[in-house]
Amino acid sequence: MKKLTIITTIIALLALASCGSSEPEWADPEAHEKTEQLRKQYTPLIAGTWHCEHIGDRQRFFERLTFQEDGTLKGYRKWETRSLVTIDGEQRYTDWEAVNELNGTFTGTWSLKWERDAKGVGANRLILYASFDALDNEGNGWMAYSHNVLFDYDSATTTLRIAGLHHQDADGWASYQHGDAEPSF
Repeated sequence: MKKLTIITTIIALLALASCGSSEPEWADPEAHEKTEQLRKQYTPLIAGTWHCEHIGDRQRFFERLTFQEDGTLKGYRKWETRSLVTIDGEQRYTDWEAVNELNGTFTGTWSLKWERDAKGVGANRLILYASFDALDNEGNGWMAYSHNVLFDYDSATTTLRIAGLHHQDADGWASYQHGDAEPSF
């Protein structure tokens, strides 16, 4: 009798579970809908290869990102820095040196999402996760990206602007141009 009660209870629970809607219930239905619209609108525009280059007195930076429509990401980064030193009372720059851990090719994923910040303000987000292909002595790759950042796409200039990266312009955005390129340095 005890087994019959357990079996009956399990069947009843399964029946109740199957009576619900087959549609998922989203914690924030508006965010889900806006994310779907965002992906539909921007995935075809962002898919492809983009590049940016920043050259200053103390650092020079180049990055190429290839966004695949399936959500995979491939990239290449070349980053060099130098210091301003005083030698015999005269200021000179040292030779350029690679930022070793943050150079080379990397692979990962990307996605688009609309979400609210802590104040409830919604924004378009580009989510990037990628590791450098070269491994360190312990067999681990350095992270190239682990970011959830703002993005903006300017269709007039085909510029992809990303805010919150370490290589940004004075306005806080990194501007990427569409197309394949190589570093000028």
